[in-house]
Amino acid sequence: MPASDEFPHASGAEQHYRALERLYASAPVNAKFASELHITGEGRSRLTFTVSPDDYHAAGAAHGTIYFKMLDDAAFYACNSLVTDRFLLTTSFNLFFSKPLRAGQVTAEGRWVSGRRRVFVAEARLVDEEGDEIGRGTGTFMKSRIPLSSLPGYGADGPSGL
Repeated sequence: MPASDEFPHASGAEQHYRALERLYASAPVNAKFASELHITGEGRSRLTFTVSPDDYHAAGAAHGTIYFKMLDDAAFYACNSLVTDRFLLTTSFNLFFSKPLRAGQVTAEGRWVSGRRRVFVAEARLVDEEGDEIGRGTGTFMKSRIPLSSLPGYGADGPSGL
């Protein structure tokens, strides 16, 4: 992967991480969420997002889909940080809810656990503004046949190119 104009001195890994961040930002579904992805290193990701009352279920806390979306994304990108050629797919995900999620800033931290060939395992946790863990999850992900370079946002046709 050649150095980009945006990061002329970035390593191949750093360029891959920034491309994954652009890929996340370019996904149409993410326009619905006030969120931002940061790949913090090999096998690690951090997703920050803002929960608003628009995300609440009838009892006044964030709906479980918010937990799943953010935990899945954090775990997924932690794993895809290890894979430079293919897009991964979620094959299973287990959620554990420990505290209701209210309006405010939340962080999802993803960490790769195992696997380097075809199947990957990662865990993620959600932390609220007070620093309390509000949920966690574990997912499995597998390589697809979809080249990362073919996806809008990741390759040369992305917002800043590679």
